[in-house]
Amino acid sequence: MKITQAKFAGSSTRVSQRPGTRLPEFAFIGRSNVGKSSLINMLTGQRRLAMTSQTPGKTKLVNHFLINDSWYLVDLPGYGYAQLSKKGREELQRVIRDYILNSGEMAMLFVLVDSRHDIGKIDIDFIAELGENGIPFAIIFTKGDKLGPNALIAQIQKDCDILLQDWEELPPMFKSSSETGMGREEILGYIEDVLKHIQNT
Repeated sequence: MKITQAKFAGSSTRVSQRPGTRLPEFAFIGRSNVGKSSLINMLTGQRRLAMTSQTPGKTKLVNHFLINDSWYLVDLPGYGYAQLSKKGREELQRVIRDYILNSGEMAMLFVLVDSRHDIGKIDIDFIAELGENGIPFAIIFTKGDKLGPNALIAQIQKDCDILLQDWEELPPMFKSSSETGMGREEILGYIEDVLKHIQNT
């Protein structure tokens, strides 16, 4: 897939506030500081489309970006940001759950996991909740350039083994790097395949 146009379409805290034009949505989520905004910028080929920050917890809204006038890329707030107040964390959880559970146009949710570390309990619990609610999702292992090729493969296999303790079958998985462009073609190709399936059903 070639992205020829990517533009900001609006921010919201509730599904009812989304852009009026209904199109398939591909959403991205992960722990705070997992590299989500950088990945979105890499995928779209625009350095400043999604705001990046060294400060975790920067994204607090659901941000829609219109891609090629045919689908939305959705930037969701990060979860697990401990520095927020309890009230702040609960509000972010409401924003995230409202979108994930109530967006009828969401075709796929990409869960981002930092490839440098073992998958965390908060990620495992979040993924389990997706399974319980029948939410279609895939996993993207970010910052893949920070490990050597063999170490990256070994870490992903370790995370898969952890997930297989609770899952009989694993979702689609991708490795990525916003620095090198690793995974760009594979992820966009997968989105293209999902869009074709939607069009044919």
